[in-house]
Amino acid sequence: MIINNRTIKFFLRLALSSAFLSAVADRFGMWSDEVSVWGNWQNFINYTQLISPWIPNSLISIIGTVVTALEIIFAFCLLVGFKTEFFAKLSAVLLLIFALSMTFSTGIKGAFDFSVFTASAAAFALGSIKEKYMEVDKLMINE
Repeated sequence: MIINNRTIKFFLRLALSSAFLSAVADRFGMWSDEVSVWGNWQNFINYTQLISPWIPNSLISIIGTVVTALEIIFAFCLLVGFKTEFFAKLSAVLLLIFALSMTFSTGIKGAFDFSVFTASAAAFALGSIKEKYMEVDKLMINE
């Protein structure tokens, strides 16, 4: 099997979009207790407050909602290949903010254990691959 940029790009798109969707599903209790990190929305909001102590408590629910909406949008766009490079870079920045928030509030171990820096790097790498493969964008480009 030959691994080329097309294969790598496709794999990165699937990996990042499924990771976002899995995290969102966890917030809404769609994973079993045995594998869940948050298990429900309130636990997710509590964790958001823990890693964002500089944000006023009155804004935490809004931040959690916005981040969740962004993760759903980014996941969908990456999955179908819509503006892949753009949404990959946005995903990378969001993941990097998340990793740095974890690091500065609870220590670097959590960010390492949950591979958030790795996911951010993968998203930056995805954003640098210009070749189109199995993407909606390819349908919109006149070749």
